[in-house]
Amino acid sequence: MSGETKPMKGPIGVLSVDDHPLLREGIAALVSAESDMKLVAEASNGQEAIEKFRLHRTDVTLMDLQMPALNGIEAIIRIRSEFSEARIIVLTTYAGDVQVLRGLKALARGYILKGHVRRELLDTIRAVHAGQKRIPLEVAAEHIGVEEFTPE
Repeated sequence: MSGETKPMKGPIGVLSVDDHPLLREGIAALVSAESDMKLVAEASNGQEAIEKFRLHRTDVTLMDLQMPALNGIEAIIRIRSEFSEARIIVLTTYAGDVQVLRGLKALARGYILKGHVRRELLDTIRAVHAGQKRIPLEVAAEHIGVEEFTPE
């Protein structure tokens, strides 16, 4: 857990990046129902994600890993190289995804399995916005030292 915090000023601005419109719609519905969050922008690939982040500088970005045009890993690396304070949460389908470690090394602040979005997304957004790192225990055990992250 990190000691850094970000002061609350209005709702948490969220950028949702995924090439599947249905997942983006579900995320939009979850986020829009919360009084302390606002979906600011959406993107369907990594290149759009970079452009939307530059434009909106959202508080938290939800980033799919596998996308056309530019994958999520490269988008995370590029966004973080320009905006070191960017707080990015990786969204992916598999706990054993070979890109998980690359995503974490690219300085993503959290990780959510797409199958867990409904029950974990909102708490993870709030935690990452507050300066914490969040990763599912099964992913941490497989890829990194568990003690670095807040368990579910």
